[in-house]
Amino acid sequence: MIDVRPSPIAGQWYEGNPKTLARNIDQYLGDAVLPELHGDVMGVIAPHAGHQYSGEVAGYAFSALRGLRPDLVAVIGPMHHPFAEPLLTTMHEAYVTPLGDIPVDRTTLDGLDVILKSEFGFGLTPVRRDPEHSLEIELPFLQRVFRHEWKLVPIMVRALDERVSEGLGKALATVLRGKKSVLVASTDLSHFFRQDVALNYDRAMLNEIEAFNPAGAFDLDRARKGFACGLGAFTAVLWACRNLGADIVKVLRHATSANVTGDYSSVVGYGAAAILKSR
Repeated sequence: MIDVRPSPIAGQWYEGNPKTLARNIDQYLGDAVLPELHGDVMGVIAPHAGHQYSGEVAGYAFSALRGLRPDLVAVIGPMHHPFAEPLLTTMHEAYVTPLGDIPVDRTTLDGLDVILKSEFGFGLTPVRRDPEHSLEIELPFLQRVFRHEWKLVPIMVRALDERVSEGLGKALATVLRGKKSVLVASTDLSHFFRQDVALNYDRAMLNEIEAFNPAGAFDLDRARKGFACGLGAFTAVLWACRNLGADIVKVLRHATSANVTGDYSSVVGYGAAAILKSR
């Protein structure tokens, strides 16, 4: 018997019935109409609200991964809960969703931990039964896109520190270099502004993302001109992909919760992007 992290959100944040979940995910993926992507997809940025709110946008991100067969998928998301540690991972051997178990690659996590401790004096803190949704919410999409066997590298970022995110990105590039891997960054954009204000903030942040400028994303946040709850996570993924040779970011989709709820007075922004290496 393997030690599996129990899901705290299946049946709440996303469909708990496996057949219905698979059908919903396949619908999101099938509805995504992507532009032509000029390069090899090395990673994606996807939102992490409940599927009913952000699943349509997430479908664009994960549809960009179709046709790939990675051995490792690193999912980097924010830790919304008040842990003291800057960087966290799971202590469990696998994650579970209604679509099945996903084994965790402990060897890659251990290698990453060694590099981070050398750089910062701290590494990845393993936790049991974490309540974080930002990482798990992406897993059913990955399970439907990738039907072969693969392993998960789960990381949750509590720190909002540019140096930590850049160091994490470079460390990820080191442990993933030469391996068949994909990186997934989990982030939502602005939170609880009016639709017109949110669109301005989201556009500014997406411009920095598409400019492949993680430092600029931190600058926007410090100036209070753009917002993302997964700032520390998606910038780490941008730095990782850059160090692995990526040179293009393409924003694929943007929407807000108002597209679903009809409430334009207080919205959450969602964006999807692909990170590519030119051929």
